[in-house]
Amino acid sequence: MKFSKKLSVLAMASALSVPAVMVAAPAQAELTGNIGVVSQYVLRGIGQENKGAAIQGGIDYANDSGFYLGWWGSSLDYNYNAPGSDAYTAQGFENNIYGGFAGSAGGIDYNIGLLQYYYLNVDDSDLTELILGAGYGPLSAQAQYLLNDGWWGNAGDTYFTFNYGTDLPSDFTLDASLGYYTYNDDDNGNDKSTSITTESSAFRHLNLTLSHPVGDSGADMGITYIIAGDNRAGVSTDDTMTMNISYNFGL
Repeated sequence: MKFSKKLSVLAMASALSVPAVMVAAPAQAELTGNIGVVSQYVLRGIGQENKGAAIQGGIDYANDSGFYLGWWGSSLDYNYNAPGSDAYTAQGFENNIYGGFAGSAGGIDYNIGLLQYYYLNVDDSDLTELILGAGYGPLSAQAQYLLNDGWWGNAGDTYFTFNYGTDLPSDFTLDASLGYYTYNDDDNGNDKSTSITTESSAFRHLNLTLSHPVGDSGADMGITYIIAGDNRAGVSTDDTMTMNISYNFGL
């Protein structure tokens, strides 16, 4: 997933997974799009969805009532077959479909929504998350609560993100995103998962992103350093660095 310029959330996309978008309600209805390329798609600080470059993009609608609806997608360089299913000949593709209500009250931005993951050529992964978020000024926080079991998570898993963004001199922008997970151990004996849960909670990642406009093109480019934490089995991955370029446009 991706980040809103108005109120950062995950992750679902720049160099992050971006499963939800938190937006402030516009003065009138807006339809916008985005497209970009990342050197590596890293899912929530640990999962490497692509070892090489990934193409990503989406469409968002929001109106002055606070209602929003959107789609975001990313190429993947893997596929996954549930036991007993036919072998795939193509790589996977991730679709995120989300909607909800966002607004502001007393200077506090808020968001409540649902996110549906739908994958092509990846079995047991079409899961749903409840999204709750709030922000004040450059600070925001969000919780994503998983509602069902699948290959990459269990019902009850909750992904917390704490975000800070600030403008720097010369049109640079710095964003920091801290991720933390609480894990449900339903996969201990669940044949839909590929790992066993040994951790009840764990630090997941700290992402530091420096971005800058690409001249007057309307595009932005950035570099993200990811300090990686532990997965549900207590396994750590190495820190990594990714690069991205993206373009946002009106429709």
